Amino acid sequence: MIPTVVWGTGNVGRAAIRAVEAHPALSLGAVLVHDPAKVGRDAGELAGLEHELGVTATDDIEAVLAARPRAIVYAASGDTRPDDALADITRAVRSGAVVVSPALYPLYDHRSAPPEFRDPVVAAVKEGGGSLFASGVDPGWGNDVLPLLMSGLGSTVDAIRCQEIFDYSTYDQPDSVRFLVGMGQPMDYDPPMLWDTVPTMVWGGQIRLMARALGVELDEIRETLERRPLEATVSTRTMGDFEAGTQGAVRFEVQGIVDGEPLLVIEHVTRIHPSCAPDWPVPPDGTGAHRVIIEGRPRIEVTVEASDEGENRSAGGNATAVGRLVNAIDWLVDAEPGLYDALDIPLRPAAGKLGRSGRKPR
Repeated sequence: MIPTVVWGTGNVGRAAIRAVEAHPALSLGAVLVHDPAKVGRDAGELAGLEHELGVTATDDIEAVLAARPRAIVYAASGDTRPDDALADITRAVRSGAVVVSPALYPLYDHRSAPPEFRDPVVAAVKEGGGSLFASGVDPGWGNDVLPLLMSGLGSTVDAIRCQEIFDYSTYDQPDSVRFLVGMGQPMDYDPPMLWDTVPTMVWGGQIRLMARALGVELDEIRETLERRPLEATVSTRTMGDFEAGTQGAVRFEVQGIVDGEPLLVIEHVTRIHPSCAPDWPVPPDGTGAHRVIIEGRPRIEVTVEASDEGENRSAGGNATAVGRLVNAIDWLVDAEPGLYDALDIPLRPAAGKLGRSGRKPR
């Protein structure tokens, strides 16, 4: 069994605890929290399980790392605290641990990551002998392994489009939704996630991963952006009211240009309510989905809907990101220390898990 730490117990961390507990090769060694109110609580309770796991949460980072855990799932957010997340991850890698995390988008394709992100991790790998694999959903498997797998099913591939189409009111992340993305803000508000070059910083690595796997050279990466206001005030179950006239929907593309044409496209269609921008693409059930379209012969379209924590689509997406990361840990433990990306890590069957539910046998 590989002793594994889960660092953070928010939307991603809850799913990480459940995934580690369910994995036949992993054991939950410790849970790190920032909130003092969570210290001393059982991991099973924090993860929303119906049984305790016998592991209580702690905020003593130094003590946990001093025990030299073999693996760490870094589940704390990096969206609003990238410098802190980088410092934490570097510290964990330096301790000698295999680290998996969705926190730092530039490291999803570490070959193209800015030196200020990549160099500290490279130094930590050399010093401590740990490893890092950073990935997620979108960016993540929704625009690396899934479209690449699908591309191998056709005779010809003319273009690839990866879509995330979501009602963001299902996200329990008010700061990110309202301020980073700008939902509910005046239309003259400039959301940081939509600034020029930021979408490329987040999703450009995925375009480069696809291009590298497909053996094509990119001319450049371009961005497009559209925004729509709400026509009426709406109320949401998780994040309250959003006023008429404020931003209610966003649609943008990050385009990989090949021979002058946008042949690799990552598109986001994001709403705070289904009533906004009804003419834009919608998910099958109106809530959320990830879709990949392979234009070619044959034309192939796959839509993925995941749900968890009471049929919540955002929680389902988090759980799939966690599954990709946690299921890579035992492979990484056997691999050489280093930085890894989605093209390095095989997508493997869930060996030993079929039919399993509830508590892992001891």
